[in-house]
Amino acid sequence: MNKSSLLELLAEVQRGAISPTEASERLASLPFEDLGHARIDHHRSLRTGLPEVIYAAGKSPAQTVEIFARMAATGVDVLTTRADETTAAVVRESFPTAEYNAQARTLTLRQTTPVPPVGQIAVPTSVGYGASFAGAAALLGMLNSCSPNVTVVNIDNGFGAAYTATLIARASHR
Repeated sequence: MNKSSLLELLAEVQRGAISPTEASERLASLPFEDLGHARIDHHRSLRTGLPEVIYAAGKSPAQTVEIFARMAATGVDVLTTRADETTAAVVRESFPTAEYNAQARTLTLRQTTPVPPVGQIAVPTSVGYGASFAGAAALLGMLNSCSPNVTVVNIDNGFGAAYTATLIARASHR
């Protein structure tokens, strides 16, 4: 659930389109849903503006599809990282509109209107010009910086860097 879907749910209650009891049933799994093999943070969208992300490595295809389905049912966009082709195929059987990127090993299901990008955010990588030392030069440069608002993520944590950049860009858009 995200902020707009929560507001829509409350508006439905206000209009009398659904009962408070039905609304409370929809909210019953907030903020967490324990599946035994995973604990889904359904409240993350409300807190941060971005939903929980499924890390598929170490999970069976069946576990991943169950998490994917539970998240999709709430209306949020769903992102799975480290998904192999077998897992993607199993998920896509239930969600044919989900898109798989084999190179990035990501599986996505878009259910909301995208927020237009704002600003231009640079993210250093572990490859590049000169003496990059597999990303160590960029990492040490950031760690030694006295600049405010510098975010440091581990080498090759492009996901973490992109997630942080998205939060910053969205915050500056408000």
